[in-house]
Parts: sequence; C-alpha cells; structure tokens
Amino acid sequence: MTLTHLTKRSANVKTGPIPVSTSSRENCPETCPFRSNGCYAESGNLRLHWDKVTAGERGTEWQIFLDSIKALPESTFWRHNQAGDIKDPNTAAGTKQLAQLTNANRGRKGYTYTHHRLTPIGVQNLKAATSQGFTVNVSADSEHAADVAISKGLRAVFVVNSAENRRFWNTAWGNRVVVCPAQLHKNIDCKTCKLCQSRPQNVAIAFLAHGNCKKKVEQLLG
Repeated sequence: MTLTHLTKRSANVKTGPIPVSTSSRENCPETCPFRSNGCYAESGNLRLHWDKVTAGERGTEWQIFLDSIKALPESTFWRHNQAGDIKDPNTAAGTKQLAQLTNANRGRKGYTYTHHRLTPIGVQNLKAATSQGFTVNVSADSEHAADVAISKGLRAVFVVNSAENRRFWNTAWGNRVVVCPAQLHKNIDCKTCKLCQSRPQNVAIAFLAHGNCKKKVEQLLG
C-alpha cells in the first residue's frame, strides 16, 4: 500500500520552510532513468525518511493525506513528493488520485514532478491538474524531451550537467530554459521563487545535477 507523509514545515534550505510530502517508492516508474541509479532522494537524511515512509513506519493512507492538504491555509505554497512520484496518471487509479489531489489543492498552490510515460490519457490528466492550480512538471530526460512535453501543452523540467554555465537559453524548438534560481542564488529558495508552480507554459526549468549521486547522474546525461 502506498503511504504519503506530509512535513508541514520543511527544514530543507533549498525548498525553504514550506509543506512538503513524501510518497513511498511504489509509485516511482520503471521508466525513470534515475530510479535506484542516481536519484537525488536516495542519499542523506531524505533517503532515511523515504525508507521509513516506504516501510510503513511513517505516512498515512491516501484519504487522510488529502484531508491534511485540504486543512492547509488558503494560498499555501507546497510541494508534493520531495521523494516519490504520483500514481501512474495513465491508469484509472492514477487518474482518480490526481483528480482527488487537484480538488484537495483548490485555493492552494501545490506542485510536483512526474517521470511517468506521456500517453494521451496521461497528458490529458496532467494538463487538467495544472490548469486547475496543481502544477505537474514533466521530468524530461533531455532538452529535446522537454520540448516535446511543452508541445503537448505540459510544463517541463530536465537535468543538466553541473558544469553548465549558461543561466538562460532557447531550445531548438524556441522554448525558453531557465536554470533553477534556488541553485544559483543563496537568497532564493522554492518558497521565494515559485517558478515550478507558476510560469509561462513555454518556459522549461533546468536543474543542475547535484547531490551525492551527481557523478552517476552526469554519466547518464552523457
């Protein structure tokens, strides 16, 4: 059974003091190239926390989690899944859960990322959630894949080499890329940036490879 844990005030300096959730590993798709192979969440204190959620030592069942989101104050900016993924939005169960979470988020400013496949039904579900205020960012495997996701009407993010020295650029398809401001500036965190929750549809966010598994990630990037 998938459990979800809500930390009402994150101690992570990158996110800032916002609510963040963690879902057990069952939702992580096999198609994610970083699954057990460089995922940033597989190290440090976050891994220890994720292990406990996955083992059932922490976290709650889905409806209780939804109630906790509904209980957040209006306009709360929060991140779903600092570790883990949403249930596959290409399935009936995933479609239902994403709709429920989108409804629970109404009046709040939630966002998340997903590495699930982009089938027509999945694309439809992600677009619906984002249009209703719960932003789902597609974790694309490359800049080109981000272009493809954007062409489908989705928000996209992707990982780049830590040595990348550009801060802004345009893709081959004319979309704009912005390197995560929270990685570049000490005085910016997710709480002050908010780009992952709200930005123009044609703007992709690039994350510099980071964490204890950075070298493994960069090997995958080529």
